[in-house]
Amino acid sequence: MVSGVTKLLKLIFWLTIILLYPMLISIYVTLPLFIGFAGLMFIIGIERDKVIYILFATVYMLNLEINLSLPLFLLLISTTLFYIFLNNKLHILKLCRGCVNVLTVISINLIYFFILTLYDIVMQQHSINFDGLIVISIIYDIIAAVLL
Repeated sequence: MVSGVTKLLKLIFWLTIILLYPMLISIYVTLPLFIGFAGLMFIIGIERDKVIYILFATVYMLNLEINLSLPLFLLLISTTLFYIFLNNKLHILKLCRGCVNVLTVISINLIYFFILTLYDIVMQQHSINFDGLIVISIIYDIIAAVLL
């Protein structure tokens, strides 16, 4: 019984974080975005057949895009592009799982910001400011990947 209650409380905790954190980011712009970490969770979910990882990562990505008024599904597209074209190439570093995680997070961030920049050029918009806060956000992404 205790194990079932613990699992339910963990599920409620993570669901609350996933739903509320993007709202906090839209208010407090200094909070890290965790774009790459969400993409890493999505890829881990695909590789290990963990539907809950895929579901939570997808909800977080979509919630983040909606709350920050970013192009919808662009995070999922960026993560999927990384998974299709680059993920197998990183598995050369099998012995260093932390290295794979860090490179995955960095690559997903770079792909996302590159596609977002192209989107801004084509649509003549300005979606995001590329300043020191983005670099700090990527550093926090990397730290989260290392701690995983």
